Amino acid sequence: MLPECQLYGTLGCHLCEVAESMLMPLVEHGLLVELLDITDDPATCERLALRIPVLRRADTGAELDWPFDTAQVVAFLHTSTI
Repeated sequence: MLPECQLYGTLGCHLCEVAESMLMPLVEHGLLVELLDITDDPATCERLALRIPVLRRADTGAELDWPFDTAQVVAFLHTSTI
């Protein structure tokens, strides 16, 4: 089973749109991704502003910074951090 994830980005971010579209085939195969806008929380905005888009695993808190491709996302999802 694939872990639930959050994709941090913001409206108007071209790279965030690219990351979201790249994740869609994985979503079609069962990946659950919550889209979160960093501007909704000042602390998150400050922490991630220069790193977005950022994919975060809900189970481990591990983060994958842009740039990433589909193969890197698959490896990230299948990596167990205990």
